[in-house]
Amino acid sequence: MSARRIVLLLGTTAALAGALMTALVAGAVGKGSGSNTCLVPGVGETIDQAWQPNMPAAISYAHSRVGDIAFAVRTDHRFWGYRYTHDEWSASVVKAMLLTAYLDMPSVSNRDLNGNDTSLLTPMIEVSDNNAAQQVFNIVGQGGLQALANRVGMKHFATSSIWGETEIDAADQTHYFLHIDSYIPRRHRAYAMHLLASITPSQRWGVGEVAPKGWDLYFKGGWGYGTGLLDHQVALFVRGCSRVSIAVLTMHDGSHPYGMDTLKGLFLRLLNGGLPTQPVSWQLPGKPPKGQPVDKPVG
Repeated sequence: MSARRIVLLLGTTAALAGALMTALVAGAVGKGSGSNTCLVPGVGETIDQAWQPNMPAAISYAHSRVGDIAFAVRTDHRFWGYRYTHDEWSASVVKAMLLTAYLDMPSVSNRDLNGNDTSLLTPMIEVSDNNAAQQVFNIVGQGGLQALANRVGMKHFATSSIWGETEIDAADQTHYFLHIDSYIPRRHRAYAMHLLASITPSQRWGVGEVAPKGWDLYFKGGWGYGTGLLDHQVALFVRGCSRVSIAVLTMHDGSHPYGMDTLKGLFLRLLNGGLPTQPVSWQLPGKPPKGQPVDKPVG
């Protein structure tokens, strides 16, 4: 047998082995029956098989809106983003971090909450009370927020002596919200998640208007005193073991109503018709428009 034929046979064998290995790996991360595979209840597929955000539509919509816009979407295994490391002031979005930092303090984490605790934390989250937030910030301090950011692994976070001017980005916030409960002491986890699920109706604009049925919604918003300086929302959607987190940050919207409309329009497009609750058939969106989109595996 000639040397050339041997090389060709070896190459063909290697290619077949590579194709087989690719198929096996695809099966392992797909519908496999392993204990680590999370299938969306009622769907029979992982969230990444059954759904993805419509990034082209969201980016096109962002280009049509006034303001400084950034957003990110994250599952346990995928990440999508647009200007996702762009820093913006947090406004009241940071109250979700203040909540966790307070509950994780050694003086609080191992005891039952008392009336003083809940008189601060409940209004700070449910009605976004700034006076309560200031008191919590005075207790937790910049050090408490930075310690939490370090524990989460945030890469573009900076504290400020003014809590509303904490610097955040969309990527870090989706990282935090995707498993926000894991950073909260188990003793206080149900209470904290209840607060994030109980935002007052008058503040449930944006994501609250387009939240998909069949998924639990936990979120916190932030806005610049109704001036249009900024309008943010960071959300976690949960169905069984499946999770999706989305952060939308906007600044210089012109007016608060305009900013609220931008949030609604972006969440509507990023949710891509809603998150799945039953078997679906869908097509991958086309090539994204110009911008800074990212679609990559996590890890």
